[in-house]
Amino acid sequence: MAIQANWTEVMTPQGVMPVWWARPEAPRAAVLVLPEVFGVNGWVRSVADRLAEQGYAALAISTFWRTAPHLEADYNEAGLALGREHRDQVRADQLRADVAAAAAWLQRNHSADGLASKPLGCVGFCFGGHLAMLAATLPVIAATCDFYGARVSTDRPGGGAPTLADVPQIPGRLWCFCGDQDPLMPPEELSAINQSLAAVPGGRHRFVLAPGAGHGYMCEARGDFHPEASAAGWAAMLELFSEAL
Repeated sequence: MAIQANWTEVMTPQGVMPVWWARPEAPRAAVLVLPEVFGVNGWVRSVADRLAEQGYAALAISTFWRTAPHLEADYNEAGLALGREHRDQVRADQLRADVAAAAAWLQRNHSADGLASKPLGCVGFCFGGHLAMLAATLPVIAATCDFYGARVSTDRPGGGAPTLADVPQIPGRLWCFCGDQDPLMPPEELSAINQSLAAVPGGRHRFVLAPGAGHGYMCEARGDFHPEASAAGWAAMLELFSEAL
């Protein structure tokens, strides 16, 4: 499927947020992509492009735009340290405001594509997965995939109750994907996530554990890339979006 992809900007209440915008000619729905701590780099842009090839307009947002709007850190210790510096300056309320601004941008500028009347999806990886769980509480988000969003059972960007405490407030569907060999997500966190999702009536949410997979298993550019788990993750994500969007 032919797509178009380019950098553009979304105006938020606090300033201009750079975004990567990938779309097919006639999108079936739109999906927000929330990046790892390494920023909207080549791999994150490739995720947006791949979603566009599957028929979804994809908007990858710069979650660090207030402190490092064009961050593209390397997949190494220095890049991780840099990304974590900016991660620690993100606040939950700001993230939700950014997601709301992105949704409004889609509705305002792409009504001709029908996106104004269609449900919105969200996917995030690593810290972006954590942020995706926060974004899922917004009424505009119909379906969310959180890939190995660590520390949701213990932390919240900017402080406050752990992000996992927000799960009962999520109006749409949430699928959480974790590797059983992820050193950043110990067994007690995996158990807490599973229990929180299972406690929501109606079976809207799902906990997906990838055998043999570590942190970052979806990303071909990382040493933890796990081809089988990545393929299964993509298939499940597209299944959810096909059902909900």
